[in-house]
Amino acid sequence: MLFVCYPKCTTCRKARAFLDARGAKYELRDIKLDHPTESELRAWHERSGLPLKRFFNTSGLQYKAQGLSARLSSMDEDEQFALLAADGMLVKRPILVSDDFALVGFGEAEWEAKL
Repeated sequence: MLFVCYPKCTTCRKARAFLDARGAKYELRDIKLDHPTESELRAWHERSGLPLKRFFNTSGLQYKAQGLSARLSSMDEDEQFALLAADGMLVKRPILVSDDFALVGFGEAEWEAKL
């Protein structure tokens, strides 16, 4: 599995502790240093079954600074994917990716069900 996170984020720390407590094997990736590509985001979006808007870190500084709450609804999917791929800090985290699923954000019950 791939665990995409921002190490300074408290939610990401909780998710990592959750994985470690269960002995889960994963590759750690810092979203700020190695942000997801557009093709990765498209694949993860498909596996997640979530609306694309859920991939945006709506409480992040970059999201607010760019006024995305007002602009997002007028952007098509290609523009949204390009925007997410351009700046890892716009992407909601943590993300846990396997061959079968992609979990966006940390919800203990949801993660427990997948592990």
